[in-house]
Amino acid sequence: MIGALLAGGFGSRLGSGSKPGALLGGRPLAAYPATALAAVCERVAVVCKRDTQLPDLPGTERWEEPDEPRHPLTGIVHALVTAEGPVLVCAADMPFVTADACRTLLQAAGSGHAVLAAADGVLQPTFGLYAPAALEVLRAAPPDAPLTQTVEALDPVRVALPAALVRSVNTPEDLAGAEALLD
Repeated sequence: MIGALLAGGFGSRLGSGSKPGALLGGRPLAAYPATALAAVCERVAVVCKRDTQLPDLPGTERWEEPDEPRHPLTGIVHALVTAEGPVLVCAADMPFVTADACRTLLQAAGSGHAVLAAADGVLQPTFGLYAPAALEVLRAAPPDAPLTQTVEALDPVRVALPAALVRSVNTPEDLAGAEALLD
C-alpha cells in the first residue's frame, strides 16, 4: 500500500509560507499525517506541485503532479497513476489523522472504487482509500466540480470517524486551535 499525502494546494488562507511546513507543536503540519500514513503503508509519497515548498519529511518521496488545476482531484489522480495501484490518501493539513484511523479505512476495503472517511455524515474525500478502478470516473469529472460531488459518483464505502480526527488546518485560527489541542 502506498500512502499519498496531498500537498498541492496554495495554502493561502493560512498566510505566508509553506502550508505543509507551517509549525504545529514544533513540527511541520504535514509531518503528522505523514507519520500516520507511514505506520500503515510501505511507502509514503507527498503529492505536490513543482513550486511547493516542503519541509523535511523523512521517509517520504516527492511526486510532482501537473501544475494545473490546483485541486485535490489532481493529486488523487496523479497518485493513482503513479502508484499503479491503490493509494491511501490524506491531506497534508489533517494533523489529527491517526494510524488507527488509516487502518480502519484499510479494513473496510472491498471490491469498490473507494473507501472514504465520513464525519458527522459528511464525506471527507481527502482521507480515503482509492482503487485504480476509480480513475475513469475521477478523470471524467469537470475540473471545476466540487470534489465531494465527484467522489460521490464512485458510490464509496463510507467509514464513520470522529470529526476531530479529520479536521483540516486552513487558517491561522485553525492552527492556533490545533496548537491548543496539542497542549
